[in-house]
Amino acid sequence: MILLAVLLPWLSFMLRGKILTGILCLLLQITLIGWIPASIWAVASLVDKRNKNRVKDLERKLQSKS
Repeated sequence: MILLAVLLPWLSFMLRGKILTGILCLLLQITLIGWIPASIWAVASLVDKRNKNRVKDLERKLQSKS
């Protein structure tokens, strides 16, 4: 998924259900200069989502132990 976020950042957003963000990213990606920020944005968003999921899983595990 990270490779997809680097090569086609707008598609990465679309596949995760962020339609408006994907359209905005596509508009940014159309410009040659905007490709790099769009890729960085997509990868950062992907990593942030993974980290949030990890935190939620840890919270659920801690609550179930109590």
